[in-house]
Amino acid sequence: MSFSLKIKAQETSNEEVKRLQRAIFVFNFAQQIVWPTIEEHQNFKIGVLGPDRTILDLKAMSLKRKIHGKPVEIVRFQFVKNVKDVQLLYVNHKYNYDMHYILSKISGKNIMLVGEDYNFNASMINMVNVGDSFEYEINESRIEEEGFTIASTLRKYAITSSEKWKRLYRKTERTLNKVQEDKDKQEAILKDKEEQIQSQEEKITDQLEKIDSKEGEINRRNKKIESLYTESEIQQKKYEEKVVIERELEKNIQEQVAFIKIQEEKIIQGNQKISMQNDFLIEQKEKIKEQESVLNQQATELIAHKKVNLLLIALILLILVVSIFIYRNYLVKKKYNKELKHKNLEIYNQSLELESKNKELEQFAYIASHDLQEPLNTISSFIGLLAEDYEENFDEAGKESMTFIKEASIRMKKLIDALLEYSRLGRSKEYDNVDCNIIIQELKKDLKVILDKTGAKINIKNLPVIKGSEIELRLLFQNLISNGIKFSTPDTIPKIDITCVEKNDPKDASKGFWQFSIQDNGIGIPEKHQERIFAIFQRLHSRDEYEGTGIGLAHCKKIVEAHGGKIWLTSKEKKGSTFYFTIPF
Repeated sequence: MSFSLKIKAQETSNEEVKRLQRAIFVFNFAQQIVWPTIEEHQNFKIGVLGPDRTILDLKAMSLKRKIHGKPVEIVRFQFVKNVKDVQLLYVNHKYNYDMHYILSKISGKNIMLVGEDYNFNASMINMVNVGDSFEYEINESRIEEEGFTIASTLRKYAITSSEKWKRLYRKTERTLNKVQEDKDKQEAILKDKEEQIQSQEEKITDQLEKIDSKEGEINRRNKKIESLYTESEIQQKKYEEKVVIERELEKNIQEQVAFIKIQEEKIIQGNQKISMQNDFLIEQKEKIKEQESVLNQQATELIAHKKVNLLLIALILLILVVSIFIYRNYLVKKKYNKELKHKNLEIYNQSLELESKNKELEQFAYIASHDLQEPLNTISSFIGLLAEDYEENFDEAGKESMTFIKEASIRMKKLIDALLEYSRLGRSKEYDNVDCNIIIQELKKDLKVILDKTGAKINIKNLPVIKGSEIELRLLFQNLISNGIKFSTPDTIPKIDITCVEKNDPKDASKGFWQFSIQDNGIGIPEKHQERIFAIFQRLHSRDEYEGTGIGLAHCKKIVEAHGGKIWLTSKEKKGSTFYFTIPF
């Protein structure tokens, strides 16, 4: 009995120490982690998942200690979905909660997760039961994702690799083997105890047989005494002999009674020992069953860990194969980058050559248009002199021919001026802040005569201040507005709507642009001609229908592209056109 109580007392003491250590570990984890929102809470809350007795130890500890200078409150959760409003959550693997499910439910809630006896890196902080104490490992990447800061002391004593974690499990396996050996020894001791109990039972049986034999002897003596009394010889014996016989008989009876009492006490004591030993045996059998259950559970976990190790090895091999594949792709990519760099250099050299050619072409256009003006002015002057001095000498056909020559020279001058102006566009790269509202107001004043003549309306809505060349942007708006007024039916009052919206570049979110739209209610442009109207000197109508040089939209395209934007249109015949263009911020 004393042996059983001693073992039980020792086990109880070890269990209480381990429970206290568990609570201390949890409090120390909380103290060495910094929460980003800790100052917003009056209390520090610790949650316990499942029917775990650890909640009692944590509550006892909360009466003695604070965390980050705040009172500690302990709460229990039966279901993962109910977990909320806590700073730390503790869960033990023996209650079969799925760690991945828990992590998915508490993600983004600033909850530190502390697990016990889970796989390596399964939790944020994972404790493992080793002998009479605990070890722990930290999943730093998962902790940093949640915005927590780890103290250096906590990181210093943590297990930092899966190999160390495996060694812990090997140590646990050795501990289990030692427990199995202790169990075998206890079973041997129990077997010896059972044999001792059986031997004592045999002794008690022998003592009972002796008692039965003594009782038989007493009965025989009593019968002998009765027979002596019945015989006549007793009456003839002396009184002294009778007294001696009676005393001897009384003495024998007292001895027998004393012997019987002693034997009864021994039997009672033996029964008590047998009862105590039976209780001890029952208790030991229950402990053996519990230890067998723990051993089976730990054996299952070891098998699971072995499977995990095999999976880790397979994963490492897969990572190695992928790494080789990535390295091979890197070498191929490096080769292609080298070829691409060579191609880019060739393209850059070609672009420089093209830029030089474009400059030469622009210079040629400028020189050609400028030099053509001198003979054209001479022709115009002589035509004027001929008309003034010799007009009376010409017949009607001659006068008409002179008129055609004069009109042709005027158109030629306009074309040369337009070409000269086109060659000058885009040269200025000094851009200032330009208020589009002011430009439109000034254009209204410049176009007042034609606006009054046609009754045209120009509507604008919150145009922005943009970066660009004021002269070129003024020409851009003037050409588009003039076209909207000019290309309209005689029975229609022209209407021009000018709007602008701010948009982000779909290829680069950090960049953006202003998108302008100029909508008119004119004659529209057939779809088959919409691609070529931005080319220089392109006309869709005769000069008798609509006057002009056919270079206005070419001007617009060159101005927009010089500012880094694009220009396009949508149009339907007899319903009007909408021109769109963009100017970057």
